[in-house]
Amino acid sequence: MTGVPGGTAPLAEKLRVDIDPELLALALTHRSYAYEHGAIPHNERLEFLGDSVLGQAVTVMLFTTHPGLDEGQLAKRRASVVSTVALAEVARGIGLGEHLLLGRGEEQTGGRDKDSILADTMEAVFGATYLSAGPEAATELVLRLTKPLLADPERYGAAMDPKTSLQELAARLGSTPPSYSVTSSGPDHDRRFTATVEVGDVSMTGDGTSKKTAEMAAALSAWRLLSESA
Repeated sequence: MTGVPGGTAPLAEKLRVDIDPELLALALTHRSYAYEHGAIPHNERLEFLGDSVLGQAVTVMLFTTHPGLDEGQLAKRRASVVSTVALAEVARGIGLGEHLLLGRGEEQTGGRDKDSILADTMEAVFGATYLSAGPEAATELVLRLTKPLLADPERYGAAMDPKTSLQELAARLGSTPPSYSVTSSGPDHDRRFTATVEVGDVSMTGDGTSKKTAEMAAALSAWRLLSESA
């Protein structure tokens, strides 16, 4: 497969894993690009595999390293790492967006920075790593990339529940409470939602396949910006 901006080598170097270039290129191919190029294969099967790889790696790690946590606490920590907003944050950390293969529509609407696309592609990369380099390499990659989320309690909490974290941060800063507005577009079978959150002078947007995920994405972006400025 060809067409990955800059080829797959720059991303493989960032990942520090020896992944087959063809599999990595497939992991980066969004369905919008595939449909515009003769219905070629895209990354959704790899995403399906990567979701399981991610879940198992994080679950086993949490279970073995936190013997004092009960099931509910373990589930909350796992959710903070495998959520769409958390995976999108991981993807941005390695500049994944610049390597995506997107169709014209997604390109024009900012698909390279959409949480849903980044998170799905990150899972596809985990799947490609599993097939190409084996389960141990895939587990190592998952844990290395997600470690910062679990190491920073505030970031961990924000990734799990960004709307609550943003509301609490706004209160601490003496700002107005967050206010959300949501719009939708696309056909019923592929509906997309865009949320805008306003907190004081800050206005941030986020997208998703539901109103909830869009609001969460917007809230996390606003929380990230306010945290840095604070």
